[in-house]
Amino acid sequence: MARSVAASSRAHGSQRREQDRPGRLRLWLRRRRGLARPAALGLLGLGAVAALGTGLYLADPAGRVQALVDYAAGLGEAAGLEVQQVILEGRRNTPRDLFEAALGVRRGDPLLAFSPAEARARLETIAWVEHAHVERRLPGTILVRLTERTPFAIWQHNGRFSIIDRAGNVVTSETLDAFGPLPLLVGAGAQKEGAALHDLLAAHPEVLRRVQAMVRVGERRWNLRLHNGADVLLPEGQEAPAIGRLAELHGQHALLDRPLLAIDLRLPDRLVLRQPPAPAPAQPTRQPARRSG
Repeated sequence: MARSVAASSRAHGSQRREQDRPGRLRLWLRRRRGLARPAALGLLGLGAVAALGTGLYLADPAGRVQALVDYAAGLGEAAGLEVQQVILEGRRNTPRDLFEAALGVRRGDPLLAFSPAEARARLETIAWVEHAHVERRLPGTILVRLTERTPFAIWQHNGRFSIIDRAGNVVTSETLDAFGPLPLLVGAGAQKEGAALHDLLAAHPEVLRRVQAMVRVGERRWNLRLHNGADVLLPEGQEAPAIGRLAELHGQHALLDRPLLAIDLRLPDRLVLRQPPAPAPAQPTRQPARRSG
């Protein structure tokens, strides 16, 4: 009897300890209770800052932002953060005066008042500049890396000559002879489509070296003006097979070196050659009549 009472007491005590022991979820919450309050305060703080910033921006967006910029610049100036040097990389053809005007900063200016993003946007309006990278480096350096457009061809349009890149962007209309021999593109639309045609011709060097100009006709097809004055008429949209055919004919018959006015390749199954007009026959010279006796 005593043994059964003791066993019952131990079982009851074990059940009470199991009931008093906290569960896993309760233990997890107790352990992280100390982190919950700082996290909540941090979120409240961020919300307050965001609300304050939004309120200031809505109240006076331009003025508040400029005030912050001026304040930061003032702090930088007070700390002695001034522009001491400008490091320029990648400039080859960009005019120096245009670069300096677009950068918009000089030695001694407050470093923190300088906006790299705005300077980059101004630099990329220069015709020679394809991309610009601008950054500030403490304590007083501004680094600029330029990626310039590469001269590809001379474009003649409406009596004017310009240097263009492969995409057709005009980079300059001055000192055209400073970039060496370049392909000549003529006509409206030639600046946009000329690179593709030039690549086709480059696959046939014997044809390319005889081409003086690539002439866009009606903004839809091409003529090739040869150095000997002849014109090669290419079909619309079928330039590649026509140029291949032209190279084959030249290899077999020296076609491009003949004294012709035009070589018409617009029909795939026909070749039309235009000959120069035949010279007029020489008029016989009349002998002066002799007088008798």
